[in-house]
Order: sequence, then C-alpha cells, then structure tokens
Amino acid sequence: MKRHPASANLPTAQLVANKVFDTLERFLHVEAVSGVVLLAAAAVALVWANSPAADSYEHVWETPLAIQIGTLSFSQTLHFAINDGLMTIFFLVVGMEIRREMHEGALSDLRVAVLPLAAAAGGVIVPAAIYLSLNGKPTLSDGWAVPTATDIAFAVGVLALLGKSIPGAIRIFLLALAIIDDIVAIMIIAIFYSGGLQYSGFIIAAAGVILVLGLQHIGIRNAYAYVIPGVILWFGILETGAHPTLAGVVLGLMTPATLPHARKRSIDAVVRAVGDIDARSQGENVDPHKLMEPIKHLQAAQRELLPPGVRVQIALHPWVAYGVMPLFALANAGVSFAGIDLTVADARSVVLGVVAALVLGKCTGIFTASWLAVRLGWCQLPCDVTWRGVLLVGCLGGIGFTMSIFIASLAFSDPSLLGAAKLGVMVASLMAGIIGLTLGYMFVRPKRSEGNGQRKAPMGKDSCERN
Repeated sequence: MKRHPASANLPTAQLVANKVFDTLERFLHVEAVSGVVLLAAAAVALVWANSPAADSYEHVWETPLAIQIGTLSFSQTLHFAINDGLMTIFFLVVGMEIRREMHEGALSDLRVAVLPLAAAAGGVIVPAAIYLSLNGKPTLSDGWAVPTATDIAFAVGVLALLGKSIPGAIRIFLLALAIIDDIVAIMIIAIFYSGGLQYSGFIIAAAGVILVLGLQHIGIRNAYAYVIPGVILWFGILETGAHPTLAGVVLGLMTPATLPHARKRSIDAVVRAVGDIDARSQGENVDPHKLMEPIKHLQAAQRELLPPGVRVQIALHPWVAYGVMPLFALANAGVSFAGIDLTVADARSVVLGVVAALVLGKCTGIFTASWLAVRLGWCQLPCDVTWRGVLLVGCLGGIGFTMSIFIASLAFSDPSLLGAAKLGVMVASLMAGIIGLTLGYMFVRPKRSEGNGQRKAPMGKDSCERN
C-alpha cells in the first residue's frame, strides 16, 4: 500500500495509531454493529432485572440527579435523564434525517409523504381494535393503547442488522412511521391517561422556537449557539405534560437541509484560507498569532461545505449509536417477570391481547393502510420500496417496547395486570423482531443482488415506476 506523501515522514507509532483510529471510525459508522450493541444492552438489562441482583437494577436508575443555580433547582432520576434527556439527542438526529428526506429524498414528493401518515394510522387503529376485541372488560380495556406505539430505537436497530443491502428508503419510511406513531401515542397519553396538557408550557416552547428562528435568520451556523434555545424548547414541552423528547424532533425538522449559498463559494473560501496559511507559515520562526485569522476563516468555510443537518448528523452519529441508545436499552429493557401469574384468566387475556395486537395488528394495519392509500391514489411507494418492504416495516412496527411499557404503567394499577402487559410487550417485540429479520433476509435482501434493471416488485409494479 502506498503511503500518503504527508504521512511518509511520520513516526511508525503515529502511523499505526492513525490507522487504528481510522479503522475504528469506519467501524463505528456501521449501523449493523450499532444494532448488535443495542440488542446486547437490552439482553444485559433483562438478565440483570431478573437476577439475584434485581434490586440493584431498580436502585441504579432511581439515583437522583440535581441541577441547582442559586435558589433554582431541578431534580430528577437517572432514568428520567436518559429517557427524557439523552433520548432527545436521538430524536434530534431522526428529525434532521426526516427533514433532509422531505427536502430531497424519499419524502420530498407530497404523495409519497402521505404514505407514512396512512401507515401510522393503520398501525394505531387496527392493534387497538384487536386488543379491545379480546379484552372488552372494563378492568382490561384501559390497556387498548399499549400496542399502538412503535419503539424507534429498537425497530431501527433491528433493521440495521440487515445491513446496507436494505434500501435506504425503507429505513426512512420506518423512521417517519415510527415518529408519527410515537407522536400519536404521546397524544393518547396526554388525552386519555393524564389530566390534560398544561398550555402555559407552550409559551416557553414558543420562545425556544422563536430564538432558533432568530439565530437562523441572522446566519448563525455554529451548532453550539442553538443549545440554549433547544434547552428552553425542551423545558417548554416538558411543562406542557408532553414527552420532552419531542423537542428533538422539532429542532431536527427546523435544521436547514440545504446550504445557504452555493458550495463553490465555500470551496473558494477554503482555498483562499489554505493559501493564506501557507503564505504566513513561510520561514523558520512563524508567529502563531498571524495564523489565527486564516485558521478561523478555514473553520468557518469548513462549516459551510455541508448542510447543517448533515454536518450535525455525522458528528452525533457515534455518540447516539454507541452511547445514547445502549444506555436507553439498559435503562428500559430490564422488565422483571416476578409476580406475573398466568394462571389468572385476566392476565392471560392481557398477554394474548398485547401480543396479537402488536405482532398481527401492527403488521396488518400498516400494510393494509399503505395498500389502500396507494390504490386509492392518495400516495405512491418511494423508489426502491416494494410491497415486501412495506411488509417488513409492518413487522418491525410491532416492536413496541419502551412506549408500550410506559403506557401499560399508566393503564394498569393492578400489579398482576401490569406485569402481564409488560410480558406481552416483551414477547411481542421479540417475535416482531425475529419475524422482521427473517423476512428481511428471505425476501428483501436478495432484491439488492439482482441484476440491474431486473428488479420487480413482488406485488404490483416496481415502486420506481410513476404513473
């Protein structure tokens, strides 16, 4: 292998270190690896919560954390900090990806963007109907919303295990559907499982949005400048009673997906800055202060080479994939099965209802609603998404997990029924993940290896054909 001229004179140890870090960086950007890490964290949590050290599992996540400035203080648990704080960063990345796809990708066509809306509607209505058909008793019917949510982190993690041979449009479809799904679930919580929204919080949230728009208007490109407005928005949504991670989605959707000017101008600015640095570096005694100005110009030009949304996504990806999401799994997958008595008819009914609604209802609802929306002419499938791809997304939509468990804790006060609902969510999520992986390997992956121009949709016409 040829060495780059700039690295030819570097010490061997530094060359080896550079190669190791370059390999590690590429490794950290492989989504299949992040999916494995996520599932491993979930497995550790499940074993931990059902081991002799189960008490320590609950104790760790209930550790109090506090921020105090003078007389003002904010105190919450470690579990809250992960679920409602760190997961906002995940939703920020997801929101930016959706924004980019809405601008120039699979969701840029209005008729295509309608598809995840229809799919999400089917994925909420059908599971709720299946659950209620099996659990009509007043004491059990309160759990109708448990199987309506899709867990974004786990669904995307399982999809990542299938690798890059899965079309990117399928991933975007799943992300869009899951976000809409969770927003609906949060609205359900606010309307049916709480005392209602606190509208005073919307004033604080609006202030955060106005600050973001103001910074964008005056041309501030540095991502750190948006931290304080983002925190204000987060607190505002928290005060409304809605899930504060929605702040991440809002910020992501507000992040520009295009450059404010032509990329050629940025490249010219980089060339000028590098030339200036080279000119000021001549001679033996170089004054570092003289280099500061061109270096600042170079840093500013570097930020303008990529759209803000893309730049922030790239920077946050390893932190989200190997920090936020595994912590999220570790803090939420530890469902204890102690105290679940399946000899009780009501408990069995809840388990059956949740499993049937998530595994069958989600898949059926998402697929059927998508099919109807396309056949009625309301929308069309994105390019590279076939009906088998929609079926795959429907199966992965059955991974309810965190939001489903959270809704279950609001729906059932009886410990036996709550434990049964959690067991149903765990079993259904596992089954949905296995079915999704199997379907992906059997039907979706082979399509990527077929000859150019030979791919055909298994049902109907190829999605790239526009009528």
